[in-house]
This record gives sequence, C-alpha cells and structure tokens, in this order.
Amino acid sequence: MAVPKRRMSRSNTRHRRANWKAAPVDLVPVQVGGMTYHVPRRLVRAVQRGYIDPSGLR
Repeated sequence: MAVPKRRMSRSNTRHRRANWKAAPVDLVPVQVGGMTYHVPRRLVRAVQRGYIDPSGLR
C-alpha cells in the first residue's frame, strides 16, 4: 500500500479535494412498450428484459 513520505499541508489537501467532481451519468434512450425512456447505459438490458420498471428510475 502506498504511504505518503511527507505530510501534505491542509491547504494542499483542501485544494485537491475541492477539485474532485463526480461525473454525471450518461443517459441512453430506450424504447419499451412504445414509450421512450432515458436510462443509464448499464441498466439498458435490464430495462429491455423487464427486470426494472423504467418509470421508477426518475
């Protein structure tokens, strides 16, 4: 496991943490039963197979 050799200052720590941003999930259009829904790409197959109700993903 990597261990820092020196202590990082509070200023550097806070600047680093402030720049971290979560990326928004890309939504893909999927047609189910004649309706078009926008769902995350990793859930497309589950929605198409009926495992997940797409109307509840909002």
